[in-house]
Amino acid sequence: MRRAVTFLKTLLLAAMLVAGPAALAPALAQNPIQADGVNPMGARPTADSVNEEFLFKQKDTITGRVSIPDGKSAYLIQPQGREYQSFREGWLPWIGALAILGMIAALGAFFMFRGRIKMEHSQESGKKILRFNAFERFTHWMTATCFIILSLSGLNYIFGKRLLMPLIGPDAFGTLAQWAKYSHIYLAWPFMLGVAFMFVLWIKDNIPNKIDIAWLKAGGGLIGKGHPHAARFNAGQKGVFWMVAGFGAAMSVTGLMMIFPFALTDINGMQLMQVVHSVIGIAFIAGILAHIYIGSLGMEGAYDAMGSGKVDLAWARAHHDLWVEQEQARTASGPQLKGHPAPAE
Repeated sequence: MRRAVTFLKTLLLAAMLVAGPAALAPALAQNPIQADGVNPMGARPTADSVNEEFLFKQKDTITGRVSIPDGKSAYLIQPQGREYQSFREGWLPWIGALAILGMIAALGAFFMFRGRIKMEHSQESGKKILRFNAFERFTHWMTATCFIILSLSGLNYIFGKRLLMPLIGPDAFGTLAQWAKYSHIYLAWPFMLGVAFMFVLWIKDNIPNKIDIAWLKAGGGLIGKGHPHAARFNAGQKGVFWMVAGFGAAMSVTGLMMIFPFALTDINGMQLMQVVHSVIGIAFIAGILAHIYIGSLGMEGAYDAMGSGKVDLAWARAHHDLWVEQEQARTASGPQLKGHPAPAE
């Protein structure tokens, strides 16, 4: 009896093994298992999933659904965002380092080659002539102070996490970055005001003319010997003026767009504003470094113009002879302030 039962069980199992695949054959024929990941039920997870390239062909952004009023938060990804990230994390630090460090290296090499431009003494040495009045000096130093802080806080945005954070730690860096952000936003307003004041005060003296061409051909007194003729501002100073006016205006417009985000543009426009703001800011810093060099270390007597407002008459005669003649003709009494003769060096 047991042998008969065992035989029947074996026969039934064999029948199931034979009949099972035959029963599933129609389904397998319709949904065969393939190497690309299709399961026996016919699902194709790779083919049926969201295709990013297909979505970008339909629309240039991928968005989700949000219930809050700010619809911009629905943006999940957009191609320009990847391009901006590549610029922000890849190109921008290199552009900044090459421009700023390159300018510092160039100024250092020029100082080693040319040295400091010394003041030429004459019988007019020791006498003073007013070059900039109190309001002009106030405008200059207000704008310059704001520019320095804006530059440092802006450079922190580019290089801070790479250079400062490893040195002072994330907590201290976070606090520093927060205050840098505050200073960047609030000091932008007096900076913009200062640029506007400068433009109104000095535009009449910074119109290019033929004298500037001759000044450039002569090297401006920086290269070679002698000093070419110049009015109140020479060609180099006029270049600085128009750089401040142009770059200052561009930085103001793009900066306002970021202070009031999405007021006039979308996410792509905001990214473009940041690119323009950062690139112009780097060029601005590099140009002002050259201006600071000439006004301090590079030329003896130049700092007095914005320090006390009065410069040595002999210095003024050497660098701005046409302006000195105009001033003396206007006052009809020579220099406005006389002093003691300068000691011999």
